[in-house]
Amino acid sequence: MTLSEVLLWNELKQKKMQGYDFDRQRPIDNYIVDFYCKDLMLAIEIDGSSHDGEEAQIYDQKRQKRLEHLGVRFLRFDDLAVKKDMNNVLRAIEGWIHDHEPTPGPPPAGGGKDEA
Repeated sequence: MTLSEVLLWNELKQKKMQGYDFDRQRPIDNYIVDFYCKDLMLAIEIDGSSHDGEEAQIYDQKRQKRLEHLGVRFLRFDDLAVKKDMNNVLRAIEGWIHDHEPTPGPPPAGGGKDEA
């Protein structure tokens, strides 16, 4: 992992991000995303210098389009933003979760409590 991936992973692991379970280097279809939360269907990508070239950008677009077709949603952050402005990166993730958080399903039949 890159330094920025290590830094962000320290904030996402062990359900630190609003109780959601994130995986790192998660394979989905034929691709691997930096971080992934199954419950939110959210991939978080950190874009460093390896994403700068035209070929890399075309590959990233193709990969993201394919995964979005499967229902995966993306947040992308610049490598430097993660290293130098972690608070705003975390606020952006928290805001995204707040705006896209799944609503709880209906309670189980019988109200979910023991009935006498």
